[in-house]
Amino acid sequence: MKNKFTLAFTALVLVFTGAFAQTQPEKKSQPKQKAAPSQKAQPKMDAAAMQEQGMKAWMAYMTPGPMHEMMAKCNGDWKEEVTYWMVPGGEPTKSTSSCTNSMIMGNRYQETKHTSSMNGMPFEGYGILAYDNGKKIFVSTWIDNMGTGIMYLEGKWDEKNKTIHFSGKTVDPMTGKDMHVREEFKLIDDNNQFMEMYMTQNGKEFKSMEIKFSR
Repeated sequence: MKNKFTLAFTALVLVFTGAFAQTQPEKKSQPKQKAAPSQKAQPKMDAAAMQEQGMKAWMAYMTPGPMHEMMAKCNGDWKEEVTYWMVPGGEPTKSTSSCTNSMIMGNRYQETKHTSSMNGMPFEGYGILAYDNGKKIFVSTWIDNMGTGIMYLEGKWDEKNKTIHFSGKTVDPMTGKDMHVREEFKLIDDNNQFMEMYMTQNGKEFKSMEIKFSR
C-alpha cells in the first residue's frame, strides 16, 4: 500500500504534467507532407510516459547526493577569526565569532547560525546553503541583524582547488541599490576553512571581509 507521501507526490506530478500539457500551444491543421526518406517519425510521448519521466526527474532533483554529503561533513561548532573592511582602503577591524552548522530537511540544506559582536553591538547572522541538483550549483542566502535585506549568491564547485566560487547581489545601504558580491569559500581540510568576500562599489571591487574557520 502506498504511503501518504507517495500518494501526495504522485498527485503533485500528475498536476505538474497536466499543467505542462495544458500550456502547449494548439497546433493548427496543416496539409500532410511526405517525410524525407532520411528522416524517421519521432514517437509521441503519451501521458503515462510523461508522468514516469516527470517522477524520475523529480526524484533525482529531491535526492541528496555527494555534494550534500560534503556539506554534512561541515556540521558542528566552528570558531571564527573575522577581519573586515568598511570602506575600500580603510583600516581592517578584527573580531572573533562562532557558528553552528546543521543539515535540515532530510540532509537537503545546511543551516548556519552565527553569533558575535560588531562595533560593540551584538551580532546575529543566519544562512542557508543548498546544492541545487537541477542547476548543478550551490545557492547561499544570508540575513543578519545588521540589515533588513537578503544576500543571494550562486556558486560552482572547483574540485581542483576545493573551493566554491560564489557570485551574487546584496543591497548597498548608501544607495539602496543592488551591489555585486563575490565570495571564495575554500575547504582547506576537515577542520579548517577560509572565506574571502569582495564587494563592488562605484565600479571598483574591494575586499570587504575574510574569515578563518576552525574546529
